[in-house]
Amino acid sequence: MATTQDYRLGDYTFPRGWFMIATAEEINTHKPLAVRFFGRDFALYRGRATGRVVLLDAYCPHMKTHLAAENDTSYVIIDGGGTNIEGDSIRCPYHAWRFGPDGQCDDIPYHDGPIPKTACIKAWPVAESMGAIWIWHDPENGDPEWDHPSLPQWDDKAWVHWRFDDLGILEQHPQEVIDNICDYSHLAPIHGSTVQRYENEFDGHEAIQRQCGPHRTLVGEDGASPVLHTITKYHGPGVLISHLTGYYESYLMITHTPVEDGSIRVWHALLVKSPGGNEVATVEDEVAARQFQDASKFAFMQDFQVWTNKAPCFNGLFLPSDGPFMKARIWYKQFFNPRARKEEFQSKVNGVYVPKGTVAYTQD
Repeated sequence: MATTQDYRLGDYTFPRGWFMIATAEEINTHKPLAVRFFGRDFALYRGRATGRVVLLDAYCPHMKTHLAAENDTSYVIIDGGGTNIEGDSIRCPYHAWRFGPDGQCDDIPYHDGPIPKTACIKAWPVAESMGAIWIWHDPENGDPEWDHPSLPQWDDKAWVHWRFDDLGILEQHPQEVIDNICDYSHLAPIHGSTVQRYENEFDGHEAIQRQCGPHRTLVGEDGASPVLHTITKYHGPGVLISHLTGYYESYLMITHTPVEDGSIRVWHALLVKSPGGNEVATVEDEVAARQFQDASKFAFMQDFQVWTNKAPCFNGLFLPSDGPFMKARIWYKQFFNPRARKEEFQSKVNGVYVPKGTVAYTQD
C-alpha cells in the first residue's frame, strides 16, 4: 500500500487534526475498548466516577501489558466486578498497577515506596460530541488549533440524530479521499449530477466545495431529481461536514482516520431536519431520515467502491477542467509538517477556484 512518503506529503507519517476513533455508544464504564489508529494501540474507556472519556496509550510501562485487551481470567477483572476500570482510572490486569486519566501511575498494591515518575502512560486529548469520540492527534504534541467537530443542530429536537455507518477499513492512503473535495469532473459520471454551479475555496485549515444541481442518486418521492445545494467543508484533514439543502435539509458527515500508514477507517452519517416540518421530530420523521441516510450512504459508496479498487495516484494527469487538485494537495501538506510552516502552505492556496468551463457557485 502507498505511504505518506510515497506522496511526499511532509515530515510526519500521520497528520495533525481532530479524528474520530469510536462512536460514543461503543464505550462504557464496564469494559475498556482496545482501538488502533496512527500505527499505535490505545485503551479507550469511560470513567465510572464522572463518565469522562479517557484515552491512553495501550501498554503498561511495567511489562507492556495491554490495558484494554480482552481479559476475563485475571483477578483484577474478577474482583473488580468484571472490569479493570476503577473510578476514572484503570488497572493493569497483570500486576494491578493503576493509572489515572492523566496517565500517571497512582497505585502499586505490593509496593510501599514512592512511585517512579516514569511510571506513566501517554494520555491523549479527547472530546465527545455528536455521538462520536474524537482525538486530537499532533506529532508535535501541541494543543488543538481549532475546535472539535460540533453542530448546534445536534441539540435541536427538530433534527433526527444520525446513526453511524461504520464502513470499516479502506486500504488506501487518505490522500486519495482528500482529492474528492476538488474533483469537479467526477460528479456527473459517478453520481449522475448535472452541476449548474461549482467552486472550491481554501481558507486556513478548511477546504471548501460549493456546488448545486440535480442529483440522480438522491431523488424525491416522485422520482424527480431536485436541485441539490451542498456546502461541503473539510475541517482539517479527517472530518468532512456538508450542509445539504434542496431536498431534506441535512448535514452529512464523513470521517476517516488513519489506522496504518496507507489505510484508514471510515464512517458515514447524516443529521436530518424533520422532513415533516415538526418542531420535535416524530417517528415518521425518523423513518424518512433513515431512508435519506441510506440514499446518502449509497451516493458515498459510489466513491468508496472506486477507492477500494484504484491504484495510488502520485502524479495525476490533471486537466484545467478537473478541479484544483494540486491546490488541494498543497493544502493537505500543512497537516503533515510542523505547524510553524502552516502559513507557508496556506499562502499558496488560500482563495476561491472555479474549474475551467464552469460557473462559480457564488455568481448570480
